[in-house]
Amino acid sequence: MNLNAPKVITWWVAVVLAVVGLIAQLVVIPVLSGLAFWLVLVAAVLLILATILKGL
Repeated sequence: MNLNAPKVITWWVAVVLAVVGLIAQLVVIPVLSGLAFWLVLVAAVLLILATILKGL
């Protein structure tokens, strides 16, 4: 399997999603606290897909 480095914008989007998810888990934010797990999961999946798929 040939792995590729993700684009910078993809990496930053994943980092922002992960940080928002972690903050929502640690600090009670009514809108985001229920979505904290899903935000971090989406960030991880995005990075995995960006590594596997070329041009993402």
